[in-house]
Amino acid sequence: MTGANLTYLSLLLLLLFPLGLLVVLYLITRPRPARVPIKNRHVFITGGSSGIGLALAHRAASEGARVSILARSIDKLEAAKQEILLSTGIDVAVFAADVRDYDALSRAVEEAGPIDVLVVNQGVFVPQELERQGLDEVKFMLDVNLMGAFNMVKAALPAIKLQRRDRGPGSIALMSSQAGQVGIYGYTAYSASKFGLRGLAEALQQEVIADDIHVSLIFPPDTDTPGLVEETKIRPQLTSIIAASSGAMKADEVAKRALDGIKSGSFIIPCNFEGLLLSIATAGFSPQRSVLMAFVEIVAAGITRFAALCFLWNWYGSIEKWHAKQH
Repeated sequence: MTGANLTYLSLLLLLLFPLGLLVVLYLITRPRPARVPIKNRHVFITGGSSGIGLALAHRAASEGARVSILARSIDKLEAAKQEILLSTGIDVAVFAADVRDYDALSRAVEEAGPIDVLVVNQGVFVPQELERQGLDEVKFMLDVNLMGAFNMVKAALPAIKLQRRDRGPGSIALMSSQAGQVGIYGYTAYSASKFGLRGLAEALQQEVIADDIHVSLIFPPDTDTPGLVEETKIRPQLTSIIAASSGAMKADEVAKRALDGIKSGSFIIPCNFEGLLLSIATAGFSPQRSVLMAFVEIVAAGITRFAALCFLWNWYGSIEKWHAKQH
């Protein structure tokens, strides 16, 4: 065989390999692609009185959804209701309840009626090194962010499953964080609560797929909300240095990415380029509906691992420099 023939054969194999891989991925990628409509459907959002939740409520209402929002403060809920009414002309339903109270959530869901899209968005964050943080604050974050998600999903499941086949695909979306993809200095308890949502989401998707319910896990970066303003006042200096490697986003930008991802049935929903890289780097055993994204995850796995090691090199370098200055 001549050198020219070997070159031709090598090029042919290089072309056939990705095509063959795409064919295999088409056959094995699960769950299958799905579309979750929003218009004329009931979208129920926790933590809906401010920040990302309020932005999601605005966007869902503007797309023709029937929206319900839940939060602890009835005053903030009423203010959010008026804000949405003025901007969209849509009247949303409001429910005052604490996600740590399962019975209160069950009553709210019963009053709200059948749910098509549930967005579990509530979250609290008190940044601090574990050594300095009280266990009461750790428990508070775990109770609201993680146990609150369990409470909400369990309370809402009967309302989501009710006559599901007659109503079309449903969705359960959990608002995690980029701190739920990678641990960050000062986020010990917060990261633990957000990492926990991934385990919940992966197992839950297997449990509800037969009911045509599609689980999404949203990973926003720092988002320009009232909560972020308060958090930056008290978080450790090292946390700010490390978190600066991923830029902040506006709440309405996160809401758009989140809702688009929910509508496409995506399991993992990154909100910016850094989030996309993190999603590829941490894909693991997560469900993947997109054959193209499955291909990218496989091909880019080594590259993203190298990028992750570069980030970690930078972060640990910052930590070493900071501690050296303290001594």
